[in-house]
Amino acid sequence: MRLRFFVLTMMAALLPALPAQKPQPAPGTIADLPVRKVVLYKNGVGYFEHAGTVNGNQKVTVEFTSAQLNDVLQSLTALDSKGGKIGAVEYNSTTPIEQQLNALGLGLKDYPPTLAIYQTLRGQRVEVTGAGAAISGRLVNIEYRQESDKNGASSTDHYYLIVATDNGGLRTAELSDGVTVRMLEPALQRQFASYLEILASAQSQQMRHVTIEDRGEGERQLQVSYISEVPVWKATYRIVFPREADGKATVQGWAVVDNTVGVDWNDVQLSLVAGAPHSFIQPLAEPLYAHRQTIPIATAIQSAPETHEAAESVTVSEAAPEMMNNQLTAPTGIPRRMQMKSAQEAPAVSFGIGYGGGFGSAGGVYQPGHAIDQGDVATKAFDDYFEYALAQPVTIHKNQSAMVPILEQELPVESVTLWSGHGAPLRAIWLDNQSKLTLDAGSFSIFEGGAFAGEGLLEPVHPGEKRLLSYANDEAVKVHEEKPAVARRLRHVAVHEGVMVRTVSAVSETDYTVNNTADETRTVIVEHQRQPKAELESDAKPTESTATAYRFRLVVAPHQTADLRVKERANLASEIKLQSHFENGDELIAAGNDAPALAESLRPAIEAQMALNALAEKIEQNSQKQQQLADDEDRARKNLTALKGNQAAGRFAIELTKAEDEISALRKEEAELEKQRNAAQEKLDAIVTKLAFDTDLDVALKTENK
Repeated sequence: MRLRFFVLTMMAALLPALPAQKPQPAPGTIADLPVRKVVLYKNGVGYFEHAGTVNGNQKVTVEFTSAQLNDVLQSLTALDSKGGKIGAVEYNSTTPIEQQLNALGLGLKDYPPTLAIYQTLRGQRVEVTGAGAAISGRLVNIEYRQESDKNGASSTDHYYLIVATDNGGLRTAELSDGVTVRMLEPALQRQFASYLEILASAQSQQMRHVTIEDRGEGERQLQVSYISEVPVWKATYRIVFPREADGKATVQGWAVVDNTVGVDWNDVQLSLVAGAPHSFIQPLAEPLYAHRQTIPIATAIQSAPETHEAAESVTVSEAAPEMMNNQLTAPTGIPRRMQMKSAQEAPAVSFGIGYGGGFGSAGGVYQPGHAIDQGDVATKAFDDYFEYALAQPVTIHKNQSAMVPILEQELPVESVTLWSGHGAPLRAIWLDNQSKLTLDAGSFSIFEGGAFAGEGLLEPVHPGEKRLLSYANDEAVKVHEEKPAVARRLRHVAVHEGVMVRTVSAVSETDYTVNNTADETRTVIVEHQRQPKAELESDAKPTESTATAYRFRLVVAPHQTADLRVKERANLASEIKLQSHFENGDELIAAGNDAPALAESLRPAIEAQMALNALAEKIEQNSQKQQQLADDEDRARKNLTALKGNQAAGRFAIELTKAEDEISALRKEEAELEKQRNAAQEKLDAIVTKLAFDTDLDVALKTENK
């Protein structure tokens, strides 16, 4: 903090006072075009429509923040009601601050450190005052020191200026809050003034003024529309139960809307859309500078190959068409499905937005019967979107937020206790949305008996849909779940074309015991998780089913218990290929044991498989013997070589000959065994191919604990 304060103080002291700039008068032909319609989406974009009267050749202006300008340039549409011609669209642009600072020549960036500022002044004439006698001369350098106190602890940083005075001496002055350094060169003063003006202008570019020229005759209506990034609007609900239960509750819906776009929304037509059209940001507002290669200047020592090698890379003129094509289609990295479409390809909703058709004004718009007042909120569904269109104008000033009512209606609501198989039972309501409005996702609060009872979250609830909404724990209800073992029975065995299919049914039963310790009757909803590929076989039928659970309703009297049994059956089929080197003899044996009537049919295949397994075992034993003899042969050969000319070498020569004879015999035996195995495999395949049976069974298998 001290360093930043020091830099700002020093820079202010370096410059002389500059004359104030005269404000430029605004053109008299320019008139404001107020915003008349706002449509906000859930993906963080908004559609804005400005409208007003123009007369003859006139210019109108619309104000935006710098953050909005990219979206505006990408989506701006201007329409004249009587065929006027839209001319140029101008806005106050600026060269990026980095480009301006580079062109200045000082070498300073935005937020420069202290050392960088004084390095810029090296060699320039300065005057240093406040550190004793005034020092005038040329700045030689700035030195940074980190000094330690007498205890060895590091102190704060220190900066020292080294100045060459006019009489040829060198003076050193420490920079502190009381020291002033003034530039004496007028040209350098002007450069620093330009530097500070660039920094100031970058801060003042937060507001952009887009001016649209409309040429025509007489009075006409001009409509300008665009999209812009905005905060996501949020839905929140209140569900109020009457003191005397009547099966209904008042559902009140609100939308939280934030205006951060820099202009007031005065009496605008506001619509809120729960949808997410594709949208992206492309930096159209900033001037784009193409990258150009830097080609070194040839000198006498450079050879021709080096020059040709530099020319082989892509030049600017060759790259330009490709760069232009990229700019005209879509930015790199944006999926094709997000690229802008033509008017013929674009969905109807996009056409309505871009040309001010609006939502909620066409035929077929539902008017909710009791939503606030009749006709205050209209809703319309299109594709995956739905919309709340407020009939009354809304005013929200810039940098302010508001809660906008979207629903108030009595809807059927049932109070229940929900148990989902984990955790404590929950107090919940079963809401029946009999309104014509889709309730968007958001939070809700419950009020019972004039007091707060809890809160929760809901996902979108469409008209005519019922939804369970939980909001608090129910300490008075306890649920015990018991899962007995799963009984498995073999139901079917079939063999066709070398494939055996065994069908096993797995029957599971789950018992629930619900205990109500409250003084009033509880309606308890038990959620039973559905088993994959299982069918329900319970006597009790669920009140409602979801993709993952059955919901059973139990009415439990005060201080009583109620029981529920849920039975499911899953038929599980397994396939076993018997051909192509079949190695599942155990499966055949098991099938024969499970179905004694099939044992005789399966016996030839089992015997053939056992014969094939025996041959495979003999071949493996033969291979092991050959490997052992090969090792002995190798060892004998090495010993024979080492004892060459010695009488003991004769014994190893005999062993080597014997090993070679045994290996030769084993190889002949191996060849014969391979022939026998191939024949046995052919026999097994022939038997399996002829197997064909299809039999229903009812054989008890093992029981598994869940």
